Amino acid sequence: MTDETPRGDSGPELAAVVAAGTVDVPDFPKPGIVFKDLMPLFADGAAFRRVIDGILAHHRPDGRSDGFDVVAGVEARGFVVAAAVAYAAGCGVVPVRKAGKLPRKALSASYELEYGEATLEVHEDAFIAGQRVLVVDDVLATGGTAGAALELVERAGGTVAGFTVLMELAFLKGRERLSPRTVHALLTV
Repeated sequence: MTDETPRGDSGPELAAVVAAGTVDVPDFPKPGIVFKDLMPLFADGAAFRRVIDGILAHHRPDGRSDGFDVVAGVEARGFVVAAAVAYAAGCGVVPVRKAGKLPRKALSASYELEYGEATLEVHEDAFIAGQRVLVVDDVLATGGTAGAALELVERAGGTVAGFTVLMELAFLKGRERLSPRTVHALLTV
């Protein structure tokens, strides 16, 4: 992190919470990649609560329940965020998994990562037709994972109600690749 005030779509205070709970891990998963480890944020109960409350405040202002019906979390750290948001909102949670992890008939979407290729899957019957789905993940990098997850939600019958990440790596231009979809990032670096 730099000495600048952290910035994000929910303001500098929440951005600072995410920044303080992030550890940079150089050369993981391969040389030249700096992995953003959010596990310290997840382990800090007070900080994690602030993050989840911030996501809910953005997608359900004034406590309204009309923002989304279910939360979809992208494997693996997105599961942590999605489960907490769904619990706090009193709704269900759906996993968007890596290929081969789901036991029933699934839809799949392949995409490129900044360091390789991957495939995501969601159960074919994961959503009720038209169900409003908040999709959450930990980090937005190139937009490949996010684009695949959003596509899967729609192919499975859901309507994307929003997309939130804890951290956006702006220099990789994932937000631009997802346009015209709206991205809500708690911290942008």
